[in-house]
Amino acid sequence: MAAYGKTIDYSSMADIPRRARCYMQKDRLKGRIAREGRPPLVDKLFKVGTALAGVYVLAIILIMVLQLGWESGPVWQEEGVVGFITGTDWNAVEGRESYGALPYILGTLITSAIAMTIALPLSIGIAMFVMIVPRRIGQPMGYLIELLEAVPSVVYGLWGLFIFRIYFRDWIEEPLHDAFGDSIFLFSGAPFGLDVLSASIILAIMIIPTISAVSREVMMAVPQQQKEAAYMLGSTTWEMFRLAVFPYSKAGLMGASILGLGRAIGETMAVTMLIGNTIGAAAIPQSLFHPSQTMSSIIANEFIEASPASIHLPALIGIGLVLLLVAMAVNVIAHYIVTKMLKVREGAIRN
Repeated sequence: MAAYGKTIDYSSMADIPRRARCYMQKDRLKGRIAREGRPPLVDKLFKVGTALAGVYVLAIILIMVLQLGWESGPVWQEEGVVGFITGTDWNAVEGRESYGALPYILGTLITSAIAMTIALPLSIGIAMFVMIVPRRIGQPMGYLIELLEAVPSVVYGLWGLFIFRIYFRDWIEEPLHDAFGDSIFLFSGAPFGLDVLSASIILAIMIIPTISAVSREVMMAVPQQQKEAAYMLGSTTWEMFRLAVFPYSKAGLMGASILGLGRAIGETMAVTMLIGNTIGAAAIPQSLFHPSQTMSSIIANEFIEASPASIHLPALIGIGLVLLLVAMAVNVIAHYIVTKMLKVREGAIRN
């Protein structure tokens, strides 16, 4: 093998530098494709397999939408699409049945928004802290956060119902109501502990481990040279994160936020135990201390009691279809925001 005008004798492939071996293997693969005139069979199988995987996912989503739409057909015929989505009545009495999904859509979106507002900065702050503390502290803390992610939602719900809501009502909600209840509508209403704010905080606690664990892995994947360069320029720890870490990991951080938001929108048991479970127009959140209900909680509360002979069951299935479409729409919008925030040209990230 020739290098810089000299001939170097390598007795085996192991003696050849790694980069040179890569170039040699690449040249051999190009020569093989050129001789055969077509890509190897493995490449064809790989393309077919990936295409089938993508089609499978799309087919499952399409089947779910069609099945839910078919099963909920009677309520769409009775109430109409616009009437069901924008309606506020919920009456399951035979002969006077009337169903509307708007209060539960609002309850889902509001509780998820409050939970994300609380959980997102805390999750990123936890991930940053785990990164900068010594390894003997950060590594066990990271494992603990990942273990919290595996706790079932019903455990969070029971803890919130019997322990958290009592202290939260006495120490937080009642003082806020006494101080601002007459002047700020967000704190109006008698605090009872089973309301939008309590459910949102439990929801935030549940999604913090998900967002924090993913954010930590994303930020640790940033090249160490970027962090060291920021320190060498005299940056503080916060400036290092702001200038060297966040620009290179913002797409991953948005992905972690989307994962947390997806769990918040679809969470059932913990929210059902804490949100108050009102129905109809009374479920529209009017303040943080107002009981409400989400789409998943109304399904969990009434699905077993729904009569197949009425349109009560199709109404619940229709709410399930709306929940699926809302979750898909939120994810599409979030991915669109990611593509707008992250500008990639020729492999380089621009701010």
